[in-house]
Amino acid sequence: MNKVLIATAITASIAMCAPGVHAATIGSIISPTRIVIDDGAKRAIVELPGEPVYDCGLKPFLSWASRLEGQAVQTAADGSVAIAMDGSTISLSSLFVRAGWLRPAVLSDDAQASMTEHRGGWACASAQAPFDAMHTSVDPKILAGIALNESAYDGRAWPWTLNVAGRGFFFRTREDAYKAIRHLLSDGRCDFDVGLMQVNYCWHGKRFKSAWDALAPATNIRVAEDILNENYRQTHSAVKAVAYYHSANPAPGREYLARFVKHLSQIERGL
Repeated sequence: MNKVLIATAITASIAMCAPGVHAATIGSIISPTRIVIDDGAKRAIVELPGEPVYDCGLKPFLSWASRLEGQAVQTAADGSVAIAMDGSTISLSSLFVRAGWLRPAVLSDDAQASMTEHRGGWACASAQAPFDAMHTSVDPKILAGIALNESAYDGRAWPWTLNVAGRGFFFRTREDAYKAIRHLLSDGRCDFDVGLMQVNYCWHGKRFKSAWDALAPATNIRVAEDILNENYRQTHSAVKAVAYYHSANPAPGREYLARFVKHLSQIERGL
């Protein structure tokens, strides 16, 4: 009979398998949080921490995860169930988070990347979903509307975006965007906007711990919220707070606000 065990208990038994006993393998995968481990003598269910990302449904996840069935499992450094991949050991939880099928309680860098790159289940999530998860003080719908103004790529805000002197650049990875920032800074330039919310580095670079930190989606959003809140305290107007995020000059501010309202309408219709 199957037993529901916490990960530490089952991995302890995996690590203590005696010589001659069949290696424990992934028997089947039920969901992003429930894995069946088979050691040849018994089968047990391991519960992984976090929440499944079901925006695309369960079937796409099971199709993706089927390649893992039959693979030998081992114990990661943190005591969790892990597999060998590309010459290293990775916990199943970390793998599922990176692939976009599992949302951890604390949004790590990998979780933020998978969410904003729309991997796995996040591919079917709304444009507002990352902001629902990472906002702290500003309505996530407003943040999503601004982000679509600032860093939209293929209908979604893209985290690894730079705008250099009015020219937009979309990078495949955070590492690629960071290399570009380092090159700009080494040339003595700060005239660029960075990240999901396109925060200007000349004006607001001191709000970040580093250029790498500026690219982190949650940090980028938090700084944008600080700017919006400051604009609101200055103007006592939510409309002006959004317009001033781009420019306090009336003409470009109005144009920016018009695009924002268009995106807000699209979000409300289910974008």
